[in-house]
Amino acid sequence: MQVDFYQLSRDPAEAVLPAIAKKVLADGGRLLVVSDDPGQLERISRGLWEAGPETYLAHDRAEGPMPDIQPILLGASCQAANGARMIALADGQWRDEALAFDRAFYFFDDATIEGARASWRALSKADGVTPRFWKQDGGKWRQGP
Repeated sequence: MQVDFYQLSRDPAEAVLPAIAKKVLADGGRLLVVSDDPGQLERISRGLWEAGPETYLAHDRAEGPMPDIQPILLGASCQAANGARMIALADGQWRDEALAFDRAFYFFDDATIEGARASWRALSKADGVTPRFWKQDGGKWRQGP
């Protein structure tokens, strides 16, 4: 299982997630986006809607009427009713339930960096987990050491 740590320094998770979601869908995957912040989930939803008519990314909330058919599901828990094998932790909080997925995208900023460092140390020692670190360099993402 791969865990991609994304250190947000320029853009918030809601601005970054649509590009990652687009790649997941293009590869035939499904995505679960998790945040305990309802306001953040609303901003992420708007970002997925506003990706443009040719790139609209179909999604809904986990508590919506038919979560199982959604390619992108937004919720507060790690329950993937849509069958997603990829999870994005958007609120800077690591959840061990993410280890049940094939790949996790873990977004953190200056306010949540200590938790991310602790998670990196733990996951670097875990069997079967490959952590990777990404940081913003201007408008691009660069893989770190």
